[in-house]
Amino acid sequence: MRVRVLLVDDEELLRLAFGLILRAEPDMEPVGEAADGAAAVDLARRLQPDVVLMDVRMPGTDGIAATRRLLREVPGTRVLVLTTFDLDAYAFDALRAGASGFLLKNSRPQELLGAIRDVARGDAVVSPRVTRRLLDRFAHRLPAAGDDGGGGGGGGDAERLRVLTAREREVLLGAARGLTNTELAAALGLAEPTVKKYLGRVMAKLGLRDRVQAVIFAYECGLVGPG
Repeated sequence: MRVRVLLVDDEELLRLAFGLILRAEPDMEPVGEAADGAAAVDLARRLQPDVVLMDVRMPGTDGIAATRRLLREVPGTRVLVLTTFDLDAYAFDALRAGASGFLLKNSRPQELLGAIRDVARGDAVVSPRVTRRLLDRFAHRLPAAGDDGGGGGGGGDAERLRVLTAREREVLLGAARGLTNTELAAALGLAEPTVKKYLGRVMAKLGLRDRVQAVIFAYECGLVGPG
């Protein structure tokens, strides 16, 4: 099956370049283009793409607001955001809005294609190390533990942790601290496939989309703090 991709960027030349890269792949199909977030949401509703390649910095409706609306209105679609810098407040906000990862605009074509395939399979495209750097950089913007206002974190999220077993909490904590699955397996004395199963259970129990959302959840509920 082909991965159906919607391209969203206010730079026409960049959309053209991405489209050419995708059309050269037998398992990729660019199904549409949009130059702003509002148009992206409208197109996504009509076209039901598998993946939206979303610029975060656009005039009008930016990629953050578009990601939030799109995932609410087209829940089967996944968003991969584009950014110029790997420590970008816009990229971080897009992850909190539900994006499955982010990619630098100057990434090589094979990195772009691999990221789209990963997201289409349901994986997250932000390495644990980069996730930790993002969270450390912008942790001051997260609600404090016990704060029920604003971002949806705090006491309510802390209560949700009770559905996890002790081992599942350990795995979530390790992931939030930036450990890879290999490092988690070594630290906990588990096989790597077992760690992946535990992470899958954590996400299923908490209703989270992917590893990125699990890490952000761990910070928001106070399981792990910044620094």
